[in-house]
Amino acid sequence: MSSGGAALVLPRRARAGPMRQVVRRLLYALLCLVATVVIVYADRGGYHDNADGAVSLVDSVYYATVTLSTTGYGDIVPYSTGARLSNVLLVTPLRVLFLIILVGTTLEVLTERTREQYRQQRWRSTVRDHIVIVGYGTKGRSVGKTLVGHGIRADQIVVVDPDPKAVEAAVAAGFAGVTGDATRNDVLLRAETQRAKDVVVATQRDDTAVLVTLTARQLNKHATVVASVREEENAPLLRQSGANSVITSSSSAGRILGMSMLSPSAGRVMEDLITYGSGLDLIERPVTKDEAGRAPRELRDLVVSVKRGHRLLDHDDPEAARLEITDRIIAIRRASA
Repeated sequence: MSSGGAALVLPRRARAGPMRQVVRRLLYALLCLVATVVIVYADRGGYHDNADGAVSLVDSVYYATVTLSTTGYGDIVPYSTGARLSNVLLVTPLRVLFLIILVGTTLEVLTERTREQYRQQRWRSTVRDHIVIVGYGTKGRSVGKTLVGHGIRADQIVVVDPDPKAVEAAVAAGFAGVTGDATRNDVLLRAETQRAKDVVVATQRDDTAVLVTLTARQLNKHATVVASVREEENAPLLRQSGANSVITSSSSAGRILGMSMLSPSAGRVMEDLITYGSGLDLIERPVTKDEAGRAPRELRDLVVSVKRGHRLLDHDDPEAARLEITDRIIAIRRASA
């Protein structure tokens, strides 16, 4: 992973492309020119042309052009009170607007930079209890999609990745993004990891996952850290580094492959359960008031386990025979529900 400086990128609303912005500015400038021509030509009797004394339509276009561009040769001048008032009250504001349009690119760059700095400062001062996803490859994208599918707001998710293209993809999905090496303290600090509720480590390499977990745990002692590793032998090292939960991607995929080999139907059901948004979903939710005091089998959802305090009880455990209002259940339900 690269050790370059970290950069925070926040999602923004889609904007018009550069060519469309240029065309739009040209149209605005043309409208200013046309408005000035109309004003001058409508009061052409109040203007004097040093060449022939009269002001024609072409003379009005010429006067509007040299006036808006602040050239002002002085060969056509307003002499009546009405013409001079219209120049002061109408033509001068149009001249200022015309100049603003001409230098709009520079102004927009300055304004955009100031606006982006303000957005970043505001984001840093307000973000709390968010989720940091380290690594936006196949695993990281799946994590983001699953979290959003379960009701987590996209603006509560921050993606950290050394690849600028991966961060751009995360920002396009509505997440905040930080480009940089997540094994460095300053990079995770830009993601406000010290105030995060959860940290998901989905890097490509196991050694990187260990270093990221150590760094994240050093910054935040209370966050829930979930990490993914390729090799099962590295899982204990990640737990020692501070991960609350470790998922072994290679062994998990191998189990599903073996299950699909022995029972293709069971393999499809398992794949359906871990794929959010289609068919069946495996969820965790609190017990409702109506469900308190009832047995797990009496619920509409298919209860797999009951979480009571720090303990995880099987659905047929005698202690879980009657659900309590403080319990949480792990259940299977249809995605449409």
